[in-house]
Amino acid sequence: MASLKKKHTIQCDNWGYAFIAPFFIIYVVFSLIPLVTTFTYSLFEYYRVGLQEIGPNFVKFDNFVKIFNANDSLAKYFLNTLIMWAMGFIPQIIISLLLAVWFTNTELNLKGQSFFKTVIYLPNLIMAAAFAMLFFTLFSPNGPVNNIIKSIVDSSNANAIAQGAVKPMEPIRFFESVWWTRSLVATMNFLMWYGNTTILLMAGVMGIDNSLFEAARIDGATPTQVFFKVTMPLLLPIFVYVFITSLIGGIQMFDVPQILSNGNGNPNRTIMTIIMKLNNHLASRNYGPAGATSILLFAITGVLSAIVYKTTMANYQNKR
Repeated sequence: MASLKKKHTIQCDNWGYAFIAPFFIIYVVFSLIPLVTTFTYSLFEYYRVGLQEIGPNFVKFDNFVKIFNANDSLAKYFLNTLIMWAMGFIPQIIISLLLAVWFTNTELNLKGQSFFKTVIYLPNLIMAAAFAMLFFTLFSPNGPVNNIIKSIVDSSNANAIAQGAVKPMEPIRFFESVWWTRSLVATMNFLMWYGNTTILLMAGVMGIDNSLFEAARIDGATPTQVFFKVTMPLLLPIFVYVFITSLIGGIQMFDVPQILSNGNGNPNRTIMTIIMKLNNHLASRNYGPAGATSILLFAITGVLSAIVYKTTMANYQNKR
């Protein structure tokens, strides 16, 4: 009887490996192998000239030196990326903080909160390429924005134009101006991501014990003092998380400037980002510098992710 029972016993000890195997197989095939291959390419000279293929020739770390020492060095494009990210992130974090505090303030008791939360998050659901095409159309020389500005200016100078003293206004070439183009890229990034940032900061504010706010009000603290003395210090971990994840996303900026400049980064390559340069290397099959650029981005992202982890884990341990 005992032997019969033993035969029908199902051993489930190893079933866990079967359930987690798909994840590891997908990770190895689509992440680990490409990562190792990319690192290998970064150590080789490997490119095409017409139909002729050069390499692969082992050049050690020469590709890493080249991407910084070239005339159009990676440092220039890294600076471009940071400038456009900062131009979008600074207003984004300020407005998101204000909205998060307003929506979570029980004293204000704002009406229609669900509607406004939905509206501010909606731009996050629109594809960046569609956003870029919309702005490209709006701000083109013959676009609606130019037409509105031209009609206002020309109507105010109608008499002078009729007398020939003043010429009709020429359209503004937004995409031929460095700071106009950068501002448009930053505006699009702001519109697409401030809703997501607001939701994250709201979650952080709602995680703060409400008794702390009540105690501060009882002690006579003004709303401004409550914000800077209670809300901001306790919101710091989620603020750091938002800051660094936004920076990681900013470093990977690609589709918006790619579409606005048709992949050239003009005017004067001032909106060329790191990923756009990487895409140009891949398009020209220059795999060595492309691999070096990818590994550098991987290292930067890894360092920033480690900072996020350390910050959030330190906060979790302090709470315990």
